[in-house]
Amino acid sequence: MRRVGRSREAETALPAVALASAFEWLDQRAGWIPDTARRKVSARTAKLDMGNTLDRRARRARVGRGQVARALLNYYGDQLPGHEPYRVRCDGRLTSTSIVTRTAWLDLACALDAEHERLELVGTEHGRGVLDDIGARGAVDRLAEAVALGVRVTDSQVYQLLGIGVEHGSLSGALGVAPFVEYALTVDLLEGELVDALATVGEARRDELPLRGRYLPDLRSVVDVSKRLCAGGALALCAIARPADPYRGKADYALLVQERSGSVLNAAGRLSVIPKAFHQPLKEVRVDVSIRSTLLREMEEELFGRREVDSTLGGQLAAAPMHPHRLSEPMRWLMEQPDRLRIECTGFGLNLVSGNYEFAGLIVIEDEEFWPLYGGHVEANWESAGLRVYSSLDRELTGQLAMDETWSNEGLFALLQGFRRLAQIGGERVNLPVVELDTESRR
Repeated sequence: MRRVGRSREAETALPAVALASAFEWLDQRAGWIPDTARRKVSARTAKLDMGNTLDRRARRARVGRGQVARALLNYYGDQLPGHEPYRVRCDGRLTSTSIVTRTAWLDLACALDAEHERLELVGTEHGRGVLDDIGARGAVDRLAEAVALGVRVTDSQVYQLLGIGVEHGSLSGALGVAPFVEYALTVDLLEGELVDALATVGEARRDELPLRGRYLPDLRSVVDVSKRLCAGGALALCAIARPADPYRGKADYALLVQERSGSVLNAAGRLSVIPKAFHQPLKEVRVDVSIRSTLLREMEEELFGRREVDSTLGGQLAAAPMHPHRLSEPMRWLMEQPDRLRIECTGFGLNLVSGNYEFAGLIVIEDEEFWPLYGGHVEANWESAGLRVYSSLDRELTGQLAMDETWSNEGLFALLQGFRRLAQIGGERVNLPVVELDTESRR
């Protein structure tokens, strides 16, 4: 999931040009005269010490996923009726996350197709309020850091959730659109604020989190998505069927896990499933609202090397970038037969980190001919610092993987929900840790 990132092409972009839309947005929202934001960001950038900035990144990386989850659960305290933090026991070991969910939002087994996925664009944009001093200061700091580190801020749209209806086998919901920069300079600041507090004082005290107090002060503000900017995305555990091998052993699934690059906006330096994407339009705003469309596009970009569908690069010239004639060779092969590829939504939740909505999914390439034909084509793009492969028959290593503290909370949510569903449908190809919803810890 990314929208502010530094690609190889973006490294040469002039910050003043790349950030122009962000400066304009900030001037308008803060009630400043034009060009004030640019001047404030320039002044702030001049005062930045790059050594301190890089040290802060290193301190953030040392804050574990579980520490973030515990801090947020303590911050928000009692839950709203019907909403629970996602807690499971993985081979008996309790794991808590920052994902707030409902019983009806889990184990969906929902095929992502036109019959079962009914997300609707209603055309409503997030109301434009005025930034107070705290919000404006946070936005200036974010932009100054982006300029200092050469991070490119893109001018695009994201979908915002206005209402959701989720049940077993079915997704429905209403979405509008919002400027990405509005997300990046408001609620997305909450993650950095929280992790900085945990890295310096070791806890999430309310007086250390003024931005959180402004944007997501309590659980009601988290779940009432129609009254705030609720952006989000889709991410999926990808499982590729492989034939038996003399060295590897029996037929299995190759499970793909990425180590996120430091150049991405969300979950930088963390483990995540792949693909992982912001929910955003590429060409046709109404058509692209589909979660299936998002995941297929990200497979092309993040696994099969389709640079033209990378929306961070800008300049989208193709009228139909996902037209069958433009697909990569591996994706074209998958699309030729409907039974070669299974794409499901396994769960839905709201992430306390920044209030994002998260559609967790499972992508299964069922035809084991794919691996010998196209396994060599699978390569992560610039958003990843590394790509790992695990066997679905290796219970020991996948169990250790699930306990790794470097996961993002949303990534672990998708991994564990993927384990649960794959255990149901994978047959003899699967020997994964047993993942059970923890009912005893729920209050």
